[in-house]
Amino acid sequence: MNSTPRDTIYASQHDKVDGFSFDKRVVSVFPDMISRSVPGYVTAIAMLPSLADLYLQRDTQVYDLGCSLGASTLAVAQVASSRNCNIVGIDNSAAMLEKCQQLVDQSGFASAIELRCGDLVNASYENASMAIMNYTLQFVAVEQRLELLKGLQKALLPGGVLILSEKITFPDPQINQDMINLHQAFKRENGYSELEISQKRAALENILIPEQYSAHQERLQQAGFSRVEVICQTLNFCTMLAIK
Repeated sequence: MNSTPRDTIYASQHDKVDGFSFDKRVVSVFPDMISRSVPGYVTAIAMLPSLADLYLQRDTQVYDLGCSLGASTLAVAQVASSRNCNIVGIDNSAAMLEKCQQLVDQSGFASAIELRCGDLVNASYENASMAIMNYTLQFVAVEQRLELLKGLQKALLPGGVLILSEKITFPDPQINQDMINLHQAFKRENGYSELEISQKRAALENILIPEQYSAHQERLQQAGFSRVEVICQTLNFCTMLAIK
């Protein structure tokens, strides 16, 4: 378990539930929040060193888009360092990046890691062999997702990969509702109350926009990726591997 404070942001009744944002409150409890809220999160991060070992090419860039507190960045840092690769973490939350920089500075890999605050769609990408988007694309406006993926695909060298983790929906309405119910059960099993689950769901409405796997697959292929495959799925969260 992590040693950060426990997430109690939605534990008391809010008169008005504001839209979710990655502000200082969230930053302070984020590792606890994501590990207790996202089925398969621990596995998705744990896979990254092996994926980096398999796909990361020497003297290239790794992009961690929506890097938050740098869990993905730090997971691949040792492999990247051994292959003379730079890691560029990008996030639009200054509060996240401030804390992330502290963690990077303590990691022993700070010289190989650059953090940037900015919009992912308008960022420039180049000379990459790996890009990571863990639970990030779902917060990008749907109409901007293809443009972002095209930019990443163009920046990737032949054989380069995108690791994409997302919350997904399902075409069958009953299965989709079952997965929602199972996800809520997962949260309850991790100590969240019905009030917390309800208020968090309201905060994320119209901010986190999930899609079916088929929509992701089609978009990735449209962006120019030659192969797309699910490499891990737990309930309604999955990790996809897209190869240029």
